[in-house]
Amino acid sequence: MDEEPNPPADAPYPYSGPPAMRAPIEAALRQVVDPEIAMNIVDVGLVYAVDVTDGQVHVRMTMTSAACPVTDVIIDEVQTELGRVVAMETIDVELVWEPPWTPDRMSAEAKDFMGW
Repeated sequence: MDEEPNPPADAPYPYSGPPAMRAPIEAALRQVVDPEIAMNIVDVGLVYAVDVTDGQVHVRMTMTSAACPVTDVIIDEVQTELGRVVAMETIDVELVWEPPWTPDRMSAEAKDFMGW
């Protein structure tokens, strides 16, 4: 697994894999909007990590609530958007609940948008 020698200090989530793939992957993830919040999943803080290895993109993410009614829609959109920018055999989205999501994970822009 390739590690970036100097990952961006303001990276919204941990990334491991080819450095050249970081930006297109993040751009694709920013296309996925949580319809309940009307913001992209990166700014909301739902993406916990992205790992790119031999033929696979693995995304660890969460939802703002375990009762989120649009979980399947968001996961499908993550796979669709990533499929548009990476030529990988597998795009795996792992839904995790630990650590639990909190508003602290939101970007400054998202907090401002929400009036926090």
